[in-house]
Amino acid sequence: MGEGITSTLKSRINHFDPARVTRMREVMKRHVDNGAAPGLVMLVHHCGREHVDAIGTMGYKTQEPIHRNAMFRLASMTKPITAVGAMCLIEECKVRLDDPVDEWLPELKDRRVLRTIDSPLDDTVPAKRPITLRDLMTFRSGYGEVEFISPSCPLVKAMMEAQLPLFAFPFAHSSDEFMKRLGNLPLAFQPGERWLYHMSCDILGVLIARVSGKSLGAFLRERILEPLGMNDTGFYVPEAKRDRHPICYGADIVTGQLVVMDAASGGWASRPPTFEGGAGGLVSTADDMAAFGRMMLNCGTYGDERILSRFSIEAMTTDQLPTEQKAVSPFFENFWDDHGWGFGVGVITKRSELAAVPGRFGWDGAFGSSWWVDPKEGMVGVLMVQRRPDVLGMPSTVHDFWTSAYQLIDD
Repeated sequence: MGEGITSTLKSRINHFDPARVTRMREVMKRHVDNGAAPGLVMLVHHCGREHVDAIGTMGYKTQEPIHRNAMFRLASMTKPITAVGAMCLIEECKVRLDDPVDEWLPELKDRRVLRTIDSPLDDTVPAKRPITLRDLMTFRSGYGEVEFISPSCPLVKAMMEAQLPLFAFPFAHSSDEFMKRLGNLPLAFQPGERWLYHMSCDILGVLIARVSGKSLGAFLRERILEPLGMNDTGFYVPEAKRDRHPICYGADIVTGQLVVMDAASGGWASRPPTFEGGAGGLVSTADDMAAFGRMMLNCGTYGDERILSRFSIEAMTTDQLPTEQKAVSPFFENFWDDHGWGFGVGVITKRSELAAVPGRFGWDGAFGSSWWVDPKEGMVGVLMVQRRPDVLGMPSTVHDFWTSAYQLIDD
């Protein structure tokens, strides 16, 4: 009797309930069957047990099945990895959170700031203080996706003409050229005043490269990717692995028709980039991102490797934004109702739905993927998709993945 109970308990601990696993597969398979994505890979790690599933194909017009080791474009899921890279330099005291970045990014010295967001580019006032590393980490540098606030203002037009991310993706020039073009433009807001999406993390990537004396890719490889065994993560897919690279799709902005945004071979993600974008340039697999998540979950360690201290992880995953700044920093509809922002990661702040566990942290990608870590429940979840959502916000594929992931937990 005792042995039977012990055996049953071990089975329950080591494996998820088969009925709930089946439910999750049926839910996610519907998204493939209805064309929301040609294929997907999902992984849930919870307290030592793991569920992985691959559903669908590598593209809409191919019968080649998608596999667990498929290499996906991370888009904005790159941001947490870049932020960890910056935290490595902070721990070594090579940079400090509240020091100006002028020494490393002289292009951003003596900034001018638009008098109002709709002002002409020459209607400016001096910046009240320099941009700091903290400003970059919390996306409050004064640079970013201004179109959330004023889509037709002169600054948006100038950023578009300069082909800066995300108006041109990927950025086709060097990091020095990126900083030169950025330095020719005023800030939208005073440093530290408001949260603006995306651009700060590309700037952060340049800072990491200049401080370390290495390319961003080489630094991330040495300090994060190799120690974690993330051997399929980098800024492009090598030729030998190209058969594992799914096609990326999205709706044409003008026609609304589904088009190939990046081919499996010959596209931007299958060749070394000129600009290694810290905000959105990496490719990776579900297993690699799970390893990265488990390091974060385990307070900076993975196996015998320590990437960061517990204190760095805690700082990264604490909401850094005051309520009044969220109120003037538009993003997805109702985003700030239950979200905050730490250092390069989003943080859940309110229990607004089944999967919204306060303290859960992570981020999503523009091509439909999602990566979050829940320290309270001991869970890491990864969803890999290569279909840009048709709406501004996370698609139902992501919402259903997280609902399904949490219904797996039975203790």
